[in-house]
Amino acid sequence: HVSISEREMAYTQVNIPVSLGTTIMACKFGGGGDSASGVVLCADSRTSTGAYIANKVADKISQLAEDIWICRSGSAADTQAVTEYVRNGIRQHCSMQQRPCTVFTAAQLCQQIAYNNKSRLSAGMIVAGYDSEKGGSVYGIPLGGTLAPTESYAIGGSGSTYIYAYCEKFFPTDAPLTREGAIEFCRKAVMLATMRDGSSGGCVRMMIVDSAGSEKRFYRGNERDAYEESRPATNQ
Repeated sequence: HVSISEREMAYTQVNIPVSLGTTIMACKFGGGGDSASGVVLCADSRTSTGAYIANKVADKISQLAEDIWICRSGSAADTQAVTEYVRNGIRQHCSMQQRPCTVFTAAQLCQQIAYNNKSRLSAGMIVAGYDSEKGGSVYGIPLGGTLAPTESYAIGGSGSTYIYAYCEKFFPTDAPLTREGAIEFCRKAVMLATMRDGSSGGCVRMMIVDSAGSEKRFYRGNERDAYEESRPATNQ
């Protein structure tokens, strides 16, 4: 027998807008402008409405153009709308310029929409990809619409607060990451975030972008559990 207050609470919870309370990140590998350079984008797959998990296998990595992708966090509706506007802007840009869009141009379009609507949007994004001018590029666009280019990695979402120390400790500063090194760095970082952040979880989705094109990878939730069990004990 459910009381009125419990029914009202349940109705309130399921009518909360869908949120991508999440962990997203992107990381560069190789040298800038080099044909061997590229980027890795990575995200968890949990979306929620209040205390309810609305979707545990959501895809938070969306394509903007060929070899240009965006990681989305915040309001699912807001970030999906921004993504569609940016796609349309890129198509118009390519039609007028008669050449492929660069990662920087795509990031600028995304940043302008986020900044001009900062009081109405809840959207934190990372734009990353590969182009012939700069090679692999990563641009963070946090809440408020700042455009933050980086030569290393960008992280965002609610789970990012749990992995700042991990990223700062294990990202190499003496030499560029290799392709496989970047893949492992991002995979472990997102897995660690899903172990601590209640709004992150599910599986881990990954996109690897370089001069050869884009490659999608998928890591199941039970692989995360196996990784957790393999970690050495630290409190003994």
